[in-house]
Amino acid sequence: MKYVVVIGDGMADLPLKELDGETPLQKAHTPNMDFIAKNGSCGLLKTVPEGMGPGSDVANLSIMGYNPKKYYTGRGPLEAASIGAELSDSDVGFRCNFITEEEGILADFNAGHISTAEASQLIEALNQSFYRYGKFYLGTSYRHLFVYNDSGSAALKSTPPHDVVGEPISEHLLKPENDPLSTKLNELMCKSSDVLLKHPVNKKRIDEGKKPANMIWLWGQGTKPQMTPFVDNYGLKGATITGVDLIKGIGKYLGLTNVRVPGATGYYDTDYCGKVNFALEALENHDLVFIHVEAPDEAGHAGDIQEKIMAIERIDRRILGKLLEELPSRGDYAIAILPDHPTPIDIRTHTSDPIPYAVYSPGCESDETESYNEKAVENSSKKLMEGYQFLKYFIQYSGRKIQ
Repeated sequence: MKYVVVIGDGMADLPLKELDGETPLQKAHTPNMDFIAKNGSCGLLKTVPEGMGPGSDVANLSIMGYNPKKYYTGRGPLEAASIGAELSDSDVGFRCNFITEEEGILADFNAGHISTAEASQLIEALNQSFYRYGKFYLGTSYRHLFVYNDSGSAALKSTPPHDVVGEPISEHLLKPENDPLSTKLNELMCKSSDVLLKHPVNKKRIDEGKKPANMIWLWGQGTKPQMTPFVDNYGLKGATITGVDLIKGIGKYLGLTNVRVPGATGYYDTDYCGKVNFALEALENHDLVFIHVEAPDEAGHAGDIQEKIMAIERIDRRILGKLLEELPSRGDYAIAILPDHPTPIDIRTHTSDPIPYAVYSPGCESDETESYNEKAVENSSKKLMEGYQFLKYFIQYSGRKIQ
């Protein structure tokens, strides 16, 4: 039996007046998602537990079958695992964004999607200037890591930069304001502008009319988590396909194989066909593959309706279409499609609202839901499920028992 879970990050949304009261999922042409919904089983999933922030870290940990209330310590340490930063017990890993600051305002949370090649030069400059504070690690594009050796900093309150675009930076720095740890790290963030703004990379970006990466933003911090291996929990050998370090980091902690896809960028231009081809290859010696696509989430953050619709349609056509064509020749299989959380166009950030899922395995239970979208799935008779229970349900849906 082979299992594939396709995650369209941030794919769910709210009705939009620009789409005559429909969501991007409703407006998009998605015959393969609709096939799975109509011939399989649908329902709603609560991927973000009460009291937790609606981040992709929490939501994807849920989808992969782990209760965030038990296993989650922060986003930073998850990404650390992906990029090769070994955390000691006293280390705290912070997600480190390159942002664009304009007159005290957080103007762009991703610095115009700076390239990894440009970012690598800036990370080197930060390490040369601020080695007394801690160590910076290169990630991908605007997403990087900072490691600080004081476990007390894990308790500071931080804010995701994509939640406060257009707002004053001074109002959203690390808190509490008078704490020695937050004072020192806030000083680091503010001082980073002195190094970054005069760097040749940013001078060139400004000359070319691009947004400069003229400040860092520290957030999502935490200590190294302890997780039970995936194979011990589910009896399956698993793999991940993604362009995002966060998902790779979760995969590493769970003992999953992180399959590298050369064209997986974590952006609109990601190689959808490459992802599905590598996933099919991985199924030769793995039982389950998670295919994660970041593009709908990026479109949600940008408030770009058409880009979000196109991303959904590419997932449907290039990934699900290929899977539904190829999997029947490989024996018994089950497939799932779902987002991790909504990223509504109107608010440009994540919410903790329940998300729609659909699962299909030939010959198994069918709800005969007509299509796959938020509204259609709302009518399912299925009880609202906690996110971390989904994977067990999905595996058992196809007839396999989990001890």
